[in-house]
Amino acid sequence: MAKKPKTKQASGRKAKAKGKVKSKTAKPHSRAQRAVTKHAVTKAPLQYIPWHTIPLEELNPLLQRQFVVGQEIMVARVLLKKGCIVPEHSHHNEQLTYILDGALKFSIDGREIVVHAGEVLCIPAHMPHKAEALEDTVDLDVFNPPRADWINKTDQYLRGDK
Repeated sequence: MAKKPKTKQASGRKAKAKGKVKSKTAKPHSRAQRAVTKHAVTKAPLQYIPWHTIPLEELNPLLQRQFVVGQEIMVARVLLKKGCIVPEHSHHNEQLTYILDGALKFSIDGREIVVHAGEVLCIPAHMPHKAEALEDTVDLDVFNPPRADWINKTDQYLRGDK
């Protein structure tokens, strides 16, 4: 009985089994899949933190805050008295501001935007902005990534008398 000659398909299977040939149909992991894998490897601890257990940090007579830091996100509860000015600044962090009570007037991107209780403003990274409290205000700010200057207390633009 004559030996059967090897076909390309058969030799391809052997090479694939040895790890020498990549499948033409196999796709590299998507960015989202890599992110899921990364998070699965570096599991962050669960945190349950009632706001009343976090001391209020007084930055100036009109401004107080509290914050909680996760692995890749930060939420801050910011208390502003009427007339409080947050000077113009920008940062590499994306910011989402949700007003719980009161109102803030933002000067941003050449416009003035008043954000009232129940409303949200999403500020892209690196966009200069400033804010003024039109009344006593409670605001939740969410940052990604967490604000290192707030954590390290090097946020001098907030630590004044206004």
